[in-house]
Amino acid sequence: MVAVVLIAMVAAFLALRLYMVLGKRSGHEESFPTQAEDRAVTQGATRPVTDAVPPKDGLIALDSSVEPGAAAGLRQIAQAENGFDAAAFLDGSKSAYRMILEAYWKGDEEQLGWLTDADVRESFSEAIAARRAAGEVLDNRLVTIEKAVISAASVEGRTARITVRFDADIAAVTRDSAGNVINGSMDDAVPTHDVWTFARPLKSNDPNWLLVETDEAS
Repeated sequence: MVAVVLIAMVAAFLALRLYMVLGKRSGHEESFPTQAEDRAVTQGATRPVTDAVPPKDGLIALDSSVEPGAAAGLRQIAQAENGFDAAAFLDGSKSAYRMILEAYWKGDEEQLGWLTDADVRESFSEAIAARRAAGEVLDNRLVTIEKAVISAASVEGRTARITVRFDADIAAVTRDSAGNVINGSMDDAVPTHDVWTFARPLKSNDPNWLLVETDEAS
């Protein structure tokens, strides 16, 4: 695709893998406000996303990883961004999901700064600050991403937006400042269902997408 798709990051970024618990939760996970803002976003020079090789026929391959309602929007994006590859985008979104999750869990606001837009970043920062004020530390682990599906896609003005539903298993533990477990268990993975929306200005020289919205799966 022409500068549009999240794909697997290079080895240097693999060391940074970022996880976070968002969306529908059960049991002992921490929760924080979701964001629902529609805005075009840009990033700095270093990101975990790159261009992908465009499909030869320029068409979007639709399968079980794309819900029917997203097909028209994906075709719109493909028309605006010659060579867009939905499959490559979805692979890259999984990498971004991991990276953002771990950044939130670690309280790494610098990493979140180049992975999310201003509103999502502010929401995360507030949750991190509240956690620190309570003297709590998250010791979470993404066990597996069971499924990732593109559930919506659109072109709004000059901005492309793609929504992905992630079904994942996460082991979540909250510790106090002394390292004692006060909630959760690393032996008990919790099903998590997140709906994330990524956005990028069309025909931008910047190939990267930002997380602009998080929500709970219905």
